Amino acid sequence: MGSISESPSVTRKDRSNSLFSNLPPIPVDEPFSVNGAYIQDTHPQKVNLGIGVYRTADGLPWPLRVVEEAEKAIYEARDVNRHEYLTIQGDREFLRLAADLVFGFDEKKEDLSTTEKQRSRVVSIQTVSGTGANRLGAELLARNVRPGCVWIPEPTWANHHTIWELAGVPRKGYPYYDRSSRSFDFEGTVRTISESAQKNDVVILHACAHNPTGADPTREQWEVLAQLCKDKGIIPFFDLAYQGFASGDAEKDAWAIRHFFQDACQLEFCVAQSFSKNFGLYGQRVGALHVVTYPNSNGVAQDILANLCHLVRGEYSMAPRGGAEIVRTVLGNKYLRGKWLEDLTTMSQRIQRMRHALYHELVSLQTPGDWKHVVSQIGMFTYVGLSESQVFAIRERHHIYMLKSGRISISGLNERNVQYVARGIDDVVRTVN
Repeated sequence: MGSISESPSVTRKDRSNSLFSNLPPIPVDEPFSVNGAYIQDTHPQKVNLGIGVYRTADGLPWPLRVVEEAEKAIYEARDVNRHEYLTIQGDREFLRLAADLVFGFDEKKEDLSTTEKQRSRVVSIQTVSGTGANRLGAELLARNVRPGCVWIPEPTWANHHTIWELAGVPRKGYPYYDRSSRSFDFEGTVRTISESAQKNDVVILHACAHNPTGADPTREQWEVLAQLCKDKGIIPFFDLAYQGFASGDAEKDAWAIRHFFQDACQLEFCVAQSFSKNFGLYGQRVGALHVVTYPNSNGVAQDILANLCHLVRGEYSMAPRGGAEIVRTVLGNKYLRGKWLEDLTTMSQRIQRMRHALYHELVSLQTPGDWKHVVSQIGMFTYVGLSESQVFAIRERHHIYMLKSGRISISGLNERNVQYVARGIDDVVRTVN
């Protein structure tokens, strides 16, 4: 039986009487629309550089080897509780391990009392991946801190705008990317935040592998940004989607957050953590929100957790357990954790190889422009430097798909298509303004 919307008996006049007839048109999210267009394309040499997922040298999805080992172990354990409800907060052992990964808590390196004191500053709750963590953190701050605005980098992951719009917080941009140098606009960021941000405003910061540019601050620049947030009374909100995936080193990729966490910085902030990229668990929706309080803020943590649980209960009751159990199994086992680090190295090194391959092809073609940013930027994405008209042309002429901003997913490149992509870029750079 066809649905009502498919029935020819439903006329436009009938629809105008609907409670929903005046809904505003909402465009399809760009990465998904680009991916949909790619799927519909029948050209044999089509290339998808739009969607942010890891692909192998054969252009195929890659379930991490360690994830498959963990899944097997979980299945063979036959735990009778494996389909039971979690608490509203989530899987607590998963949350402990997730926080350890971010903040570097390690009882073996420090005395137990110091570690527990550090842990007491962090309130963690399991979320529906990184998007859920960003949304939950935005809602917590919007309801309880009531920031005057949120400062969002230009450019950024597009969903940041949607998340904070839905939270009802006014949005302003700060200049993140210098298109002339194709690098992080440190001076523009500092100038804008220094001159315009107000106490209790929120500033969105990509902890590593900035999406979409792949351009990150240096450690010295991070130190300046931390001091700026402290001096202005601004709330940093870190989006941590690529830990370990950016450089291949999970410790290195967490450096900025760990610096902000130091007692000397005297900062309260949020971290939205995702395991989609670094565990390849895109569809499992595994994440956590960590809310960091001031040192010696006794009693605050319990109230924060209660408010977070209240929000979660009203939204989705609890996050799913399956993916979190995989992450917990891996991070909680020394052998599997080591295998995971090897898998991270495999992914990050392949992406680095493809960056260098694309760069060398463009140099070989003598493509107009300076392409060093392709190898200096890090992580899954790069701003290749094409205009919107050039992006349209490369799709029409060469069936190469990317976002209209010129952002490409490096993992979509491989040894068989990188020369073809470079020639397509060379063509549109030379012939399209």
